[in-house]
Amino acid sequence: MNQRTATIELGQYEVPTKLPVFHCHLGAVSEQLQLAREAIDELRVSHPESTPSNVQSVYMSPWKSHQLNPKFGPLTNTVRALAMRASKEFLVTDMAGLNLDLMVTDCWGAIYEESDHTRLHTHFPSDFAAVVYLEAGPHCAPIVFDNHLVITPRPGWLIMFPGMLPHHVPENHDSRVIVAMNLLKLPNFGGAQPS
Repeated sequence: MNQRTATIELGQYEVPTKLPVFHCHLGAVSEQLQLAREAIDELRVSHPESTPSNVQSVYMSPWKSHQLNPKFGPLTNTVRALAMRASKEFLVTDMAGLNLDLMVTDCWGAIYEESDHTRLHTHFPSDFAAVVYLEAGPHCAPIVFDNHLVITPRPGWLIMFPGMLPHHVPENHDSRVIVAMNLLKLPNFGGAQPS
């Protein structure tokens, strides 16, 4: 930041709006879920230190886990394709037609145990954030959006939402293992699909 802009007082207006939260069951790609679960266990051995973040869980793998273990690849590709589809079907934006594509920039796994939680946060500047529930016991913590929408996880579910949407996870009381991702839109003039 230069000295001139540092002296300018910046304000904010708030506009009440509705942001979408997309969901689906990934039972059709159960082998991808199993591979992702294996990848988390493997990373817990190769990278045993939990990554410091707003996630207060017994274990969180590195931010770029998809670059460390290829077993995340099939699931990240599926989530990317579903985000492209959600953009077209629900947001009425044909990203491919606009020469845009989505890239998974971050991917990590987290294992929650008793009393683990995640503090209120957003994934901005990511365009989309996603969480896939690999394990979700009947008493596991929900994901809470904007202190308003409460979604109780189910095994195999994908929840996808705009990166700017505030959310948190209250104290957990059951098995809860997730893969989370950030997706960013990028220009795609060459026709190649980013991973």
